[in-house]
Amino acid sequence: MTEEYGVPRHEARPVEEAVETLREAGKRAPRLFGIPTGVDGLDDLFFTTRFENGTPKKVPLGGYPALAVINLTGVADTGKTLMAEQFAVKQASLGYPVCLVTVEAPAAFAAAALRARAGAMGIDYAGVQDRIVLIDAASHAQLRDDVPTLLATLAHAIRKFDTKSVVIDSVTGLFEAKEIFARQVVRQLFNFMKRWYQTSIFVSQKRTGHEELTAEAAGGYAVSHIVDCTIVLAKRLIQTPAETRLYGRPLGEVVRLIRVDGCRLCGHSTATHIMEITETGLVRVGPPISRLGGREVHAGG
Repeated sequence: MTEEYGVPRHEARPVEEAVETLREAGKRAPRLFGIPTGVDGLDDLFFTTRFENGTPKKVPLGGYPALAVINLTGVADTGKTLMAEQFAVKQASLGYPVCLVTVEAPAAFAAAALRARAGAMGIDYAGVQDRIVLIDAASHAQLRDDVPTLLATLAHAIRKFDTKSVVIDSVTGLFEAKEIFARQVVRQLFNFMKRWYQTSIFVSQKRTGHEELTAEAAGGYAVSHIVDCTIVLAKRLIQTPAETRLYGRPLGEVVRLIRVDGCRLCGHSTATHIMEITETGLVRVGPPISRLGGREVHAGG
């Protein structure tokens, strides 16, 4: 036992297994490819770069980067849950099992929402029911309050159903009233998803007092600083003639916006895009606001 600044301290030993060459680590590096998001227009916002005759060229990735942990953040009623549900239904329709941890709504209500989403997407609900695995943390407080129990349950579901993706709606509900632990909770979840090779969606709630298009969520910057990618959703009330001209919408209407705040696994659009929630309850991503030019533009049009 030694002392440092008068405080007893155990003899530190190196963690030798944490040290390796880039060559050795590179042998385990995953392949970069796109995972369809289920949201019209969103797949186009991610890309990679290849060189042709020495000139860089953007190549669409076709979705979220595989094995990324994606943070969807925004205030209430911006489409976060809809996007998460569309992703789950899309992946299940492609034959890839998904685990959905429902923290806000009990499983039966989450199932009703997923059925509605499948219908709106033109996907056979019967064909995806056995590929979406629900973990009901809304009804079981132990799953919300004890992260090790949640992770053990997730590991069981992943092994049993061979899931390829995990959706948590919402991660904010796992540190409600104890935001001081937000970073610790999110870090454990992030490391778990990496160990189990799961492409993951974390839905996180923004406080209404936060600036609309910042990545900060409840729990501070804990979520956005740890995850691989953050997508910020916002809504804006048209209140001035200038906004009416920009968005092509009348005073008093609400315009929804979406921006990829950052993604460390691949390239992405840095523009703020128009977003729409359709009458059938689907999120669609439209053009960047820089292209509006005062004309009326609807997402997807």
